[in-house]
Amino acid sequence: MPRGDVMAEGDSMGDDTGIEIVEEVHRSSRDLEAVRVRLEQWLAARLPPGADPRVPHLTPTSATGMSSETLLFDATWADSGQRRLVARLAPDPADVPVFPSYRMDKQFDAIRLVGERSDVPVPPVLWYEGDLSVLGTTFFIMERVDGEVPPDIMPYPFGDNWLFDAGPDGQRRLQESTLEVLGQLHAIETPGETFGFLAFDEPGDTPLRRHVAHARAWYDYAARDGQRSPLVERGFAWLDAHWPAQEGPAVLSWGDSRIGNVMYRDFEPVAVLDWEMAGLGPREIDLGWMIYSHHCFQVMATGYGLPGMPDFFKPEDMAAYYESVTGHRVRDLDWYIAYAAVQWGVVGLITGLRAVHFGERELPADIDELLYNRASLEPLIR
Repeated sequence: MPRGDVMAEGDSMGDDTGIEIVEEVHRSSRDLEAVRVRLEQWLAARLPPGADPRVPHLTPTSATGMSSETLLFDATWADSGQRRLVARLAPDPADVPVFPSYRMDKQFDAIRLVGERSDVPVPPVLWYEGDLSVLGTTFFIMERVDGEVPPDIMPYPFGDNWLFDAGPDGQRRLQESTLEVLGQLHAIETPGETFGFLAFDEPGDTPLRRHVAHARAWYDYAARDGQRSPLVERGFAWLDAHWPAQEGPAVLSWGDSRIGNVMYRDFEPVAVLDWEMAGLGPREIDLGWMIYSHHCFQVMATGYGLPGMPDFFKPEDMAAYYESVTGHRVRDLDWYIAYAAVQWGVVGLITGLRAVHFGERELPADIDELLYNRASLEPLIR
């Protein structure tokens, strides 16, 4: 997910951007010790008799956002040595989730099939559990992968981090290697057949129409208590009025295709993470999201008077390199960038209202003040 805990509106560092850095937010109400014990018991039932599994401790990741919950833990059992594992849990409804529903089985199968059908680096997935009596929610377990992730807090264009300090050569290498992985993902054959379970149920005569209808339904979920965003609604109207003339064939769309969801080693992807927004649609959905996710952070950086990384993830460079490695002509990229921005606006609305729910901020008179990407969304839909 685009991180709803990165920015919020409010007082900030004496500037006039209206953006505040938020370091800690309400994420989960789970009792981690109870989860640890139950995971240990669950492994004992999953593994062969006599395995005697042990889970000494588990911890949430510092990158855990407000959608699926990520827990890191080590486990040992007979003949296995120490295993470094990750549990991905659907959120507790009491924690006001970002999405109206969570199909962890679909995420599990998407990761598994991507690993089987391509060279895209994904963590090996081990088990899915749909029985709510185990942890109170559905979850899956995968192997842990080591690597570096471009930070969200503070956003990497703000400086003082490994990607910012890499300079043009390292940044270019990361940009191109990430696009190569995206091209590999989009090259998976028969996506509609292999990943048909990811097709959206909303009405529409094309995959893109159904994709946007799904995003609208997501917005309706966010605004279900009557807190509707004029800016997001104007964004959906703009998308309708500027619809692409040629949509192109549907591929497996990663969905949350941003570098904050990739682990890197030597500027090369070693794990592509966070598949909760995966679906079917044109290639440009992922490309536009990837470009906009940097653009949003870049606008935030310049709002603080920082130079940021203006030569990183430039749309023309991204499109040209993607075309060179895939042979696919990129079309209507400005529209797909705007589509990404509108969806980030939905995230801002959800997470802003969530903060109000937990007493972390006041409900503003102008609901669009909750949209942390307002400054980068408005110019795209004029």
